[in-house]
Amino acid sequence: MNDIALICVTHDPFGKNINLVKKLSTTLSEIYMNMFITVSEETDKYLINELIDNGFNVKIIPKKGAAHARREALKFALTGINQYFHYCDFDRLLTWADRYRDELKNTVIEIPKNDFTILGRTERAFNTHPIEWVETEKITNKIFSLELGQNVDITAGSCGFSRNSAQLISSNSKDKMTDAEWPMIVYRIGKMKIGYKAVEGLEYREEVNGYSREIEDSEKWFGRVRLCYIISQSAINTGK
Repeated sequence: MNDIALICVTHDPFGKNINLVKKLSTTLSEIYMNMFITVSEETDKYLINELIDNGFNVKIIPKKGAAHARREALKFALTGINQYFHYCDFDRLLTWADRYRDELKNTVIEIPKNDFTILGRTERAFNTHPIEWVETEKITNKIFSLELGQNVDITAGSCGFSRNSAQLISSNSKDKMTDAEWPMIVYRIGKMKIGYKAVEGLEYREEVNGYSREIEDSEKWFGRVRLCYIISQSAINTGK
């Protein structure tokens, strides 16, 4: 067993992922030494109980946005003893473990090779996403890549890092979104090297990763443009 803990966040008021949790719990417990997840207080209680029954350390938090949930999850994981961590948005993790189990396992094993590893998508996986995601995330990724000095996909919702990096991030993270902020904290403040790996498993599946309510097309585009601006601003400003 490796010394790598899983860190996740979820907001799932309808418990739509409960069947995947039941299906994949054994796989996940075989890959990770420990599993930590923050769940919103609005999350389905049956899902919360399923997570606990299947080995997750669960912390229930107020619904205050993704960045707050990620920071709380990181602090929660740091109460454990693990020296390395894999962060992944929970819906992303379920998609990955369901379709590309071996790739996930091999990717996790490689996490200790770097202080921080950005986990992005292959071209195929990237292009499975809705058009408003693809077109706006191209801009975000371009801006971040220019700031970092290497071409990466920063908007896939997953990364790996050491305990030292986790502590540095926890002490410095404050932005509205963490996608670009966390690696830039390690890169600019910690002066550490950033690794990168593109994977197939971070693909998009509408039934797992899609919108939880009906949204007008214009609202979808505006929401993604707003995220593009927030994450890109973080890439430029963090640690300067």
